[in-house]
Amino acid sequence: MRTLSQYVRRTPIMRVAVDGRPLVLKLEHLQLTGSFKLRGAVNTLLSLNASEVVTASGGNHGIAVAQAAQLLGAHATVFVPVTAPETKTRRIEALGAKLIRHGTTYAEAAAAAREVDLPYIEAYNAQPVIEGQSTVTQEIVEDAPDVDTIFVAVGGGGLVAGAALASGGRHIVAVEPENCCAMHNALEAGEPVDSVVDSVAADALGATRAGSLSLEILQQHRVSSLLVPDAEILAARDRLWEEFRIAVEPAAGAAFAAFLRGDVTTELPCVLLCGANSEWRPS
Repeated sequence: MRTLSQYVRRTPIMRVAVDGRPLVLKLEHLQLTGSFKLRGAVNTLLSLNASEVVTASGGNHGIAVAQAAQLLGAHATVFVPVTAPETKTRRIEALGAKLIRHGTTYAEAAAAAREVDLPYIEAYNAQPVIEGQSTVTQEIVEDAPDVDTIFVAVGGGGLVAGAALASGGRHIVAVEPENCCAMHNALEAGEPVDSVVDSVAADALGATRAGSLSLEILQQHRVSSLLVPDAEILAARDRLWEEFRIAVEPAAGAAFAAFLRGDVTTELPCVLLCGANSEWRPS
C-alpha cells in the first residue's frame, strides 16, 4: 500500500532565539514543490486513485497537484486566475500539468475548473487534504514535543485545520493579513462569508471564503486568530533572511510577523514556515 511518506519530505526544525526569546522554526518551505501543499495533494490523489484530475489554485496548490500527479503517474489540469504570479505558473507547466488561466480571482478560476468532468482536488476544504496537511504538525509534535504554541499562516484553512487536529491540544495561532482574512471573518460570523482579498500575500492566502470543514474543526479546538499588516509581513520575511538566511514567500512571513509582535503568551512557540514560492528579494 502506497503511503504519503513515500512522496513527501520530512522537513527539519530549527531551534533559534529571536529578541532573546526561544523559537522553533518548522522549515516546511524546504518541502518538495516549496510548500506544504504537496502533502494534501498527494494524500488526495492516493485516495482517488484517478488517472486524470483537475483543480484550481492561486499558485502553490497548483504546483503541488502537478507534482503529485507526476509522482503518481496521473495527469493534472490546473486553472489559475490571470493574476497568478509567473514564478508559480511556470512551475505548474514545467511539471507537466495543463495550465488554464481564467478569471481575476481564485474563486472564478475554481468555478470554471469545477465545470470540467474530472475528479476535482480541493485546495483546502476536504478531509483528505486536511489530513495530508496535518502531517506537518505531526512532525512538529514529534520533533519538538516541548513546543506549546504553533503560529500558522491561513488562507482557506486546510493547513491550520490540520494543525489543530494534530497539535495534541497545543495552542494554534491562525495568522492572516489584515485585508485578506477569510478565516478570521468566518470565526467572527460563525460561518464562511465572502471576504476582501488585498494583500502582498494574497497569491497564497487569498481565499475569498474560508473552508466550512476547516472552520468547523477550528471551532472545536484551541485556536485564536491574529491579523498582521502587510508592512510587518514583509519586514518579518526580510528578517528571516537577514538573521537566518531563510528565504520564504510573504505567506510564511505572516506567521513569523505574528510571533514578533509578542502578543501571545508562550514559553516555546513554533513558527510554521509554509512556503517559498515567490520571486524573492529584500523589500
